[in-house]
Amino acid sequence: MRIALPRWTGTLAVKSAAFITVMCCALAALLGVLVHVSVTDQTVGQARELALSRLKDATSAFESGDTLLPGAGVDPEGLPPSLRRLAARGERGTMVDRHHGRPTMWAAGPADHGRTLAVEVDYSQQARTIAGLDNAILWSSGLAIGATLLVGAFAVTRVSRRLHATARVARRISAGDLDARVDDPLARDASRPQDEVAAVAAALDSMAASLQGKLLAEQRFTADVAHELRTPLTGLHAAAELLPPGRPTELVRDRVAALRTLTEDLLEISRLDAGRERLDLDGEHLSTVAERAVRAARAAGATGAAGTDGGAGAADTRIRVVRDVYVETDRRRLERVLGNLVANAHKHGRPPVVVTVEGPVVSVRDHGEGYPEYLLEHGPQRFRTEGGATGHGLGLTIALGQAEVLGARLEFGNAPDGGAVTTLTLPQNPPETPAAGDTGPS
Repeated sequence: MRIALPRWTGTLAVKSAAFITVMCCALAALLGVLVHVSVTDQTVGQARELALSRLKDATSAFESGDTLLPGAGVDPEGLPPSLRRLAARGERGTMVDRHHGRPTMWAAGPADHGRTLAVEVDYSQQARTIAGLDNAILWSSGLAIGATLLVGAFAVTRVSRRLHATARVARRISAGDLDARVDDPLARDASRPQDEVAAVAAALDSMAASLQGKLLAEQRFTADVAHELRTPLTGLHAAAELLPPGRPTELVRDRVAALRTLTEDLLEISRLDAGRERLDLDGEHLSTVAERAVRAARAAGATGAAGTDGGAGAADTRIRVVRDVYVETDRRRLERVLGNLVANAHKHGRPPVVVTVEGPVVSVRDHGEGYPEYLLEHGPQRFRTEGGATGHGLGLTIALGQAEVLGARLEFGNAPDGGAVTTLTLPQNPPETPAAGDTGPS
């Protein structure tokens, strides 16, 4: 079972700090052990040589019958048993042990009649030296680890800040802000050594500039084509009006009207892409705007020119007001959004189409097969239709763009029992009015 760790443990700064701490601790432990072992061996070796030298002098004095020096004796009290056994085998040896509460270096060898001649040397000073050295190693290791951790954290934090700035710019570009740039200081100065973060930032800036240039070229092309088509279409429309009545004339006029609508839609999309649209705010009840948009779609359907997605069947639209609100918005743009949604519901879905006003939220639902998967995952795409649908597929794209200009949120989904549901959420503006109930077909 995997342990659920806090999100902050996954950051580069925390991982780097943990790695630096572990490596510093391992290095400090290794160096501390090496220094401790080296100094201890040296200190113990010197004390052993001193003890063996005194044992040699004591042995000479014992064999000549002289008085033993202080610290030397036969079978003295406190002699470690292991040294007694070693001396009993006729061998000499040394050992550090505690005697009378203090560290003592013992040296022992055989004497006559199976006795043991031993010498004790005070080892307190050497033990204090080793203990002081161990404390110094611990304190210096702690300070070194702390200083290294601070310096490493500072260096890693600088890198992580640059990475976070790059990620923020990437998210802004993904959201549509093509003017966003990282502008990393290292990437700007070619004379300075370039690290990986600077390379990523420079690549992101280059990609954003290239993408912006291509999109601007596409926008200019769309706008230029639409502008160039307006003049000949105006003449073509005037010529079509002069044709004698008849079925061929109706077909020509219908196609000319569809081409003019497409041209106007392309111009509108080019203005939305360029970000030149400005709001003309005015206050009105949301239900009133919805009713006016449905009436416009109904009128367009009756004339056979329902705008982008057509409007046939728009008369079979029901407005349901659960809770009305007074909103301050651009009424023309809001009517454009709702009109396109209603027209799209009738063209690609099945009646009845229900427009529900519930506070600042307006939903448009049909009872057809629902939106395709690509639209739910990626949003509306220009000139893309599926399932044998007709039209040039710009209505939902324009609705989404106008909703963004309004500061509203447009969401696409499918009802559990079938049918497409489009939800438009407007910024809330008081005052609210009481619920008006279901107004029926409009």
